[in-house]
Amino acid sequence: DHLTDPPVMASLGLNESGGDRPEDCAIDDSFKYNLYGAVYSVVFVLGLITNCASLFVFCFRMKLRNETTLFMTNLAVSDLLFVFTLPFKIFYNLNRHWPFGDGLCKVSGTAFLTNIYGSMLFLTCISMDRFLAIVYPFRSRAVRTRRNAGIMCAGVWLLVLGGGISVSFFSTTNVSNSSTTCFEGFSKKTWRTYLSKITIFIELVGFLIPLLLNLGCSSMVLRTLRKPATLCQIGTNKERVLRMIVVHVAIFVVCFVPYNSVLFLYAMVRSQALASCWLERFARTLYPITLCIATLNCCFDPFVYYFTSESFQKSLSTGKTPAKNDGTLKSEQPLSTKGSPPSTTKGGSGDEHRTASNGRELLS
Repeated sequence: DHLTDPPVMASLGLNESGGDRPEDCAIDDSFKYNLYGAVYSVVFVLGLITNCASLFVFCFRMKLRNETTLFMTNLAVSDLLFVFTLPFKIFYNLNRHWPFGDGLCKVSGTAFLTNIYGSMLFLTCISMDRFLAIVYPFRSRAVRTRRNAGIMCAGVWLLVLGGGISVSFFSTTNVSNSSTTCFEGFSKKTWRTYLSKITIFIELVGFLIPLLLNLGCSSMVLRTLRKPATLCQIGTNKERVLRMIVVHVAIFVVCFVPYNSVLFLYAMVRSQALASCWLERFARTLYPITLCIATLNCCFDPFVYYFTSESFQKSLSTGKTPAKNDGTLKSEQPLSTKGSPPSTTKGGSGDEHRTASNGRELLS
C-alpha cells in the first residue's frame, strides 16, 4: 500500500503514515483519512463563511482601524489562505490520490504551516497589545501605533512564509502505478538530518515562545486588574476583560497545545530519537485527532474578534462603527488630555471623559 510510507511533512502538520519502523510495529492508522475528509469539510464551510464575514466588517464596516484591528485582519487572511486549499485536501483524503500536480502540493503544505503558526503569532501580537494597553496605558502610547503594528505583521508573514516555503521544498508528489501521493514518502535519513531539526526550531519559535508570551501577558493583565484604580482609569469592568482573556487563551490552549505536544513526540519517534513501538502507536493515533482540532482555529478565531473588539461588535450589529467611538479607535489618540484645556460642560472635565472613553477602546 503506497499510503504506508512515512508522511511528507508529518512532523509539521500534514498527512502522515508510518515507515522505516521495525517490522513488528504493526500500526493501522487508516482511520485518519476519513477523519481528515470530514473535519476539513466542516472547517471549509464554517471557516469560509466566518472569515469572509470578518474581513467584510474589517474592510467595509469599521471606518477607523487601530493596531489590534490590523492584527485581526491579517489573522483572518491567514485563515482564508488555508481554507482555500481545503477542497484539494478533502479530495486527496477521500480518494487517496493527488491529481493536482507538485506545485499545488507545495502550496497546500505551505498554507497549512502559515495558518497554524501564523495564527499563533498573530494571537500573540493581539495579547501583547492588550497587555500594553492595560498594564502600561500611558507609556505604551509611543509603541502602540499602526506603523509598528504593520511592521510586526510583515515580520510574522516573512517568518511563517519563509519557514513554510523552506519546509515545503520536500513536499513533493510521489507517483506510483495506481495513484499519486502528496505529503508522503520521507526517508529515515531526511527525518534525522533535516526534518527533526526543523520541527524543533518551529516548535520553539512558533509555539513555545508564543505560548509563554500569551500566558505571561494574560497573568500580568489579571494582576493589574486586581487594582481598583486601574478599572477606573481605563473605564471598563473586570468581567469584560476576563471574558476576553478566557476566549483568547482557550483557543490557544485547546487548538494548539495538544497538536504541538504530540507533534514533538511524533518527530522524536520518526527520527528514532525515541525508538518505541508503543510511543509510535500512541503518537500516530493522537496525531490526526490533534491536527483536526488545530485546524478548527479557523472557525474559532472570529470569536476572538467579537469578544476582543467592542468596535467589531458594534460594526457587526449596526452596520457601521458609531461616530461616538470613531475617535477612540486610533491608538495614537492620547489616553489623557494633559495639556489641553478642560471642558466647561456640566458633569466633569474633558480629560475625565476622554480618558474613560479611550480606556474602553484600549481593550480592543
